[in-house]
Amino acid sequence: MDLIGNLHNSYWVLLITTTLLLSCNYLERDCSLYKSGSFITYSTINDSIYTSIFTRNDTIQIENFNGKIDTSACRWINDCEFVLRTLNPKSRLQKKNIHIKILSTTDSTYRYEYSFVGENRKETGLATKISD
Repeated sequence: MDLIGNLHNSYWVLLITTTLLLSCNYLERDCSLYKSGSFITYSTINDSIYTSIFTRNDTIQIENFNGKIDTSACRWINDCEFVLRTLNPKSRLQKKNIHIKILSTTDSTYRYEYSFVGENRKETGLATKISD
């Protein structure tokens, strides 16, 4: 019976330890802070870092990227994911919708991943809220 009792105790110790370790890796996500406001973002595209500035409300995002201003419709899938659709696309690439998923948040930034809808390749970025 001592062997069974030791195995039972070992099981509980392992279960509690695993639970504690997994809970330490919890990433905070309060995405509601980022549905509207003005932001500066740094994103990685093909190993290069690009900067853009944009203003977003619940349904529209206006972005200045590389000196060009684009307006996109913003459709929220849930509190932390949305899809951007360029309103006046000028190229075939601009006709592709972009899926954005907020991965983690702080009081002034959020880390996100994005991809063209239907494509597997994902890039990442960091956005900083500069005003409400």
